[in-house]
Amino acid sequence: MGTSILDALNVRVEGSGEKYLVLAHGFGTDQSAWQRVLPYFTRNYSVILYDLVCAGSVNPDHFDYRRYTTLDAYVDDLLNILDALRVPRCAYVGHSISAMIGMLASIRRPDLFSKLILIGASPRFLNDKDYHGGFEQGEIEQVFSAMEANYEAWVNGFAPLAVGADVPTAVREFSRTLFNMRPDISLFVSRTVFNSDLRGILGLVNVPCCIMQTARDMSVPATVATYMKEHIGGASTIQWLDTEGHLPHLSAPSYLARQLEIALSQ
Repeated sequence: MGTSILDALNVRVEGSGEKYLVLAHGFGTDQSAWQRVLPYFTRNYSVILYDLVCAGSVNPDHFDYRRYTTLDAYVDDLLNILDALRVPRCAYVGHSISAMIGMLASIRRPDLFSKLILIGASPRFLNDKDYHGGFEQGEIEQVFSAMEANYEAWVNGFAPLAVGADVPTAVREFSRTLFNMRPDISLFVSRTVFNSDLRGILGLVNVPCCIMQTARDMSVPATVATYMKEHIGGASTIQWLDTEGHLPHLSAPSYLARQLEIALSQ
């Protein structure tokens, strides 16, 4: 990136607390996904928000197809942001793809993270012989084909399924940020995420983890949360959320904020 990473990825620090808290969004959203959660934490934390390079709010010229073929480049971005801000240690909340980015970052720099809170996290979306990730290869290929054939129609079908809960404002917001993404970048990142298999790194994660799993998530079955708890190397807990869908920060922000407060206090 020719410009500063802080500028390129729209990094913001909100609040005045001595402790640092990172809120990292997932695929199809940008940092605005946290807007209704953020006010709960600005009194006690300096909250760091940024956009993943694939987000529609970032200049697409920054997306290097050769570099972002795995999550490692996204980990580089996160660590470069924290270093640029001179953050000595932080609590980290990651949604979906950013949950896995946080875990990978914690393996490289364990002293930088006091706790990882992982919302809707999955190390592998594809089913395997002894593993239920939620999707068969054929189903994934159908998703990719639908995205390629008519991105607008795919978004209109996918957004309400992902939100899950009957919250029209959340569906509209998720649709807006999906539409903001350039379709070719959205498809490329989807392929990267759905074809990833990060089960092998779970045992290397020693930073304390709280896995947050909603009652019904079309992207991540509850069995994945249990699998992660059993395979993460360090201490880990599961916080079962009494809400539905893959995006509780959009569909139930006040409730999620209270659950985050509980997790951060433990």
